[in-house]
Amino acid sequence: MATDYDEVRSDVKESQDRSLEALQSANAPDARSVVRELDESDALDDAITPGGEFVAEELIVQVVPQAEDEFTCNSCFLVRHRSQLARESNGRSYCIECEG
Repeated sequence: MATDYDEVRSDVKESQDRSLEALQSANAPDARSVVRELDESDALDDAITPGGEFVAEELIVQVVPQAEDEFTCNSCFLVRHRSQLARESNGRSYCIECEG
């Protein structure tokens, strides 16, 4: 007699049916409550740092204007000293590192 090895065995089929019934009878949370919980947690994420600490401070930064002996490289956009100027063309300046 030939055996069909692709056919599901009867003991496996019964086990699958029992596990499906168990999942269906389990108390699953309501979809709306899950969405509500996710929205609440997203609202809290703005005030939490990666370390999990709440931060309620403002960052105060003093902006220093570019000095007369400095330029901004048009390639890397860093402010450099004039001694690092490699090329200047059409009003655009490039530093030694970007030109090298």
